[in-house]
Amino acid sequence: MVIPLLETLWSQCSEMATSIAPNEIFVGIIGFSWATFLWEEYLSYRQRSVVESTKLVPAELRGVVDRETFDKARAYAIDKASFGLVESIYSQMLSTGIMVYGGLPWLWELAGHAVEAVGYDSASSEILQTIAFVCIGNVVTTAIGLPWSAYFTFKIEQKHGFNKQTPGFFIKDKFKKLLLSQVISVPVVSGLVYIIKAGGQYFFLYLWLFTMSVLIFFMTIYPDFIAPLFDKYEPLPEGDLKTSIEALAARINFPLTKLYVVEGSKRSAHSNAYFYGFFKNKRIVLYDTLLQDYTPLNKEDNGDKQQAHTPPKKTGCNTTEVLAVLGHELGHWKLNHVLKGIIISQVNLLLIFGVFGALNKHQPLFRAFGFNTQPAFIGLIIVMQFVFAPYNELLTFLMNMFSRHNEFEADEFAVGLGYQEELQGALIKLNKDNLGFPVHDPLYSSWHHSHPPLLQRIQSLQRHAKKD
Repeated sequence: MVIPLLETLWSQCSEMATSIAPNEIFVGIIGFSWATFLWEEYLSYRQRSVVESTKLVPAELRGVVDRETFDKARAYAIDKASFGLVESIYSQMLSTGIMVYGGLPWLWELAGHAVEAVGYDSASSEILQTIAFVCIGNVVTTAIGLPWSAYFTFKIEQKHGFNKQTPGFFIKDKFKKLLLSQVISVPVVSGLVYIIKAGGQYFFLYLWLFTMSVLIFFMTIYPDFIAPLFDKYEPLPEGDLKTSIEALAARINFPLTKLYVVEGSKRSAHSNAYFYGFFKNKRIVLYDTLLQDYTPLNKEDNGDKQQAHTPPKKTGCNTTEVLAVLGHELGHWKLNHVLKGIIISQVNLLLIFGVFGALNKHQPLFRAFGFNTQPAFIGLIIVMQFVFAPYNELLTFLMNMFSRHNEFEADEFAVGLGYQEELQGALIKLNKDNLGFPVHDPLYSSWHHSHPPLLQRIQSLQRHAKKD
């Protein structure tokens, strides 16, 4: 059943591709890129207008969010919007320049020279040339993005009290990420190119199985072997919080095996919590910035505030509020949201690989980007990033809708556990701690937000409370 459908898809894709000239393909891709950019800028303009015009605390938050915090959140949102505008213009101009002036063919040729410099023939070593292409590309991408990342970290985040990194820590962190990306890229890229070249007519099925295996592998090892390279993980100390979390997990039959605290305060004042693991081996990770009685941030703030003889403002959540947040997160597990998301992503990936199987030998597609040859990995980039660009935009919008639906369901699950007031309080606290601006343009929010805005979640929680 699947193969006939894919053969039909191949024939239709091939017919469409052969009827379009390379210059038409290129102009269409550039045109859609700029149309998407202008649409995104329009949405950002709408959101910035809302932020600038909203100068009073919303009625739902009066009495729980003070004017000082609201003004700080508003200033933070404006600064991020201004930074985002400049960066997006730069990125759009850069990506257009790369396409117009043949950046990809130039980088591919440079990779070939690199392979030949170490004694190999690039014409017969496509895998080696692809590895060089990806590794050089990683270095270039990191170098281009470094000034923007540094400015955002040490200017925007620093100004608003979130950055906790030193310049040395920042550089070391970037270097480790680059090194890790290189180490991971070599075997993964080699496997992809080998399968495309040697997999036969239905290579895309093997490609899909390979990528799915790689995904599962890294989901398995990331928490234990990769994440600790960047942050410190420790078991949550014995005490009321740990006992309460274990009781909550037992209450809903969540197979909790380990409970960690990650030292997020060394990097940022932002907070988070998540769970991971397969089958009966589940772990929960709490950022220390989430825990009111655990984070070093409160100790630092206490010292400063006491010197000023004013009551300290604690960040993070108390025990019952942490339980409410975890009740929400465990709701995602109980309602199979994670599994549903994985299934959708894998079906989507199979579709993309199926189309790639029909187009990977189509010469005009490569010529549109300045290639006289047909490198397998380049073809994959062209199809996934450019040919599927309109589809990817629509899919992102639909997946955001799906995610927001899941968030409301997880909130409802936490309410069912008896945490309606605690969850509402936790959401407000976390929004205050992260200086989240609570008012959003509806169109901007529906296109961008994978989580419902704070006011919508509060209204939903209050409706559930009235039903109960």
